[in-house]
Amino acid sequence: MKPLSWSEAFGKGAGRIQASTIRELLKLTQRPGILSFAGGLPAPELFPKEEAAEAAARILREKGEVALQYSPTEGYAPLRAFVAEWIGVRPEEVLITTGSQQALDLVGKVFLDEGSPVLLEAPSYMGAIQAFRLQGPRFLTVPAGEEGPDLDALEEVLKRERPRFLYLIPSFQNPTGGLTPLPARKRLLQMVMERGLVVVEDDAYRELYFGEARLPSLFELAREAGYPGVIYLGSFSKVLSPGLRVAFALAHPEALQKLVQAKQGADLHTPMLNQMLVHELLKEGFSERLERVRRVYREKAQAMLHALDREVPKEVRYTRPKGGMFVWMELPKGLSAEGLFRRALEENVAFVPGGPFFANGGGENTLRLSYATLDREGIAEGVRRLGRALKGLLAVV
Repeated sequence: MKPLSWSEAFGKGAGRIQASTIRELLKLTQRPGILSFAGGLPAPELFPKEEAAEAAARILREKGEVALQYSPTEGYAPLRAFVAEWIGVRPEEVLITTGSQQALDLVGKVFLDEGSPVLLEAPSYMGAIQAFRLQGPRFLTVPAGEEGPDLDALEEVLKRERPRFLYLIPSFQNPTGGLTPLPARKRLLQMVMERGLVVVEDDAYRELYFGEARLPSLFELAREAGYPGVIYLGSFSKVLSPGLRVAFALAHPEALQKLVQAKQGADLHTPMLNQMLVHELLKEGFSERLERVRRVYREKAQAMLHALDREVPKEVRYTRPKGGMFVWMELPKGLSAEGLFRRALEENVAFVPGGPFFANGGGENTLRLSYATLDREGIAEGVRRLGRALKGLLAVV
C-alpha cells in the first residue's frame, strides 16, 4: 500500500488557508476567571431566548413542511421583503446569505482571480482578509483610523492601480470602531464613480450608532447618484443573534445573479427554519429592539471609556467610538501587543493583538478591545487588569 500524502492531494488554494488568529486566541481565553475583551461577540443579554423558543415552536407547528424543506437560493420571500423595506430597495435585489461571512466568500469567488488586486483598509476585518485570501489576490491597502480610510492615500493608490473592488466598513469599522464622516463618504464615492469601480460595503454595525441619527451608507449615496457599483452587505447578527447565521447582500441584478449562482454551489440556500425564525422575531417591534440594542452598547462603551481614561497610562492611545462594539488601542512604537497579551493573560484579561487585521503585515503595536460581551462591572475590572499589564510592560522598556 502506497502511503497517502495529503499535501500532494491538496489544491493550491489549501496553502492559502490559515487558522484564524482570533479563533486560536479565544481558546486561551476560555479558562476560568478570564475577563475577555477578545471576541467580537454580541451582548448575550440581548438574545431573545424565550421569544425564539416560542417562535420556533409556532413555525414548526404551523409551517413545518416549509421550514424543513429545500427553499429558493435567494431566500425566504417574507424575509427578503422585510429587508427590502428596512433598507429601501426592492425584494428582488436581496439575497439572503448564511451569515455575512458567506457573503464575503461569495464576493471573493465571483470577483477575484489569482493575482487580482483588491483594496482594503489597514487595518480591516480579519474575516474578509481570510475569505479573499483563498482566491490568491494581491492586497492593496490604505491606512484607516477613527474617521475611516485616508482618502489622500486612496487617491494615490487609484492613480496607479485598478482594484477589482474596494472592501470598506464606513460605519463603526471592525477593528478600529472608526466612522467615516459624511463629507468623506461623498468624496470617496466620487473617486469611485469617476473610475467606474466596484465597492463592497460591509455595514454589519449600521444600527449600532450612539448619536441621534445614522449616517447614509455608501450604497444609499450611490443610489441617489444613480451609480450601481456598490454591493451592500448587512447582517442580523448584531441586532438579533449571530448563531442563527442569517445575513443579506444587495447588488445590481447582474452582480446579484452571479452571487446567487455561487451560493447555489456553496450551500443551495440558508437554512429555512433560521430565515423564518428571524422574520418571525423581527416583523413586529423591530424599532423598539434596535433602541434597546443601541442603549446597551452605548452604556457599555461609556463604561469602557471611563475605565480606560482612569486606568491606562497616558503614553497609550485609543479611539473613542461613536457606535459599534470596538475600541482600537495603539501602544508606543517599539512595544508589542503580543507581548502585552501574554502579560494580560497573567492578569486574567484578554484582547486581540492587532497584527492579523493588516492584510500586508504591520500593526504589531496595536490591539482591539470589544466591550460588547461583559457587563459594566466586568468591563471596569477587566480594564483595571489591563491597566496593570500595560504599566508592567511600560516599566521594562
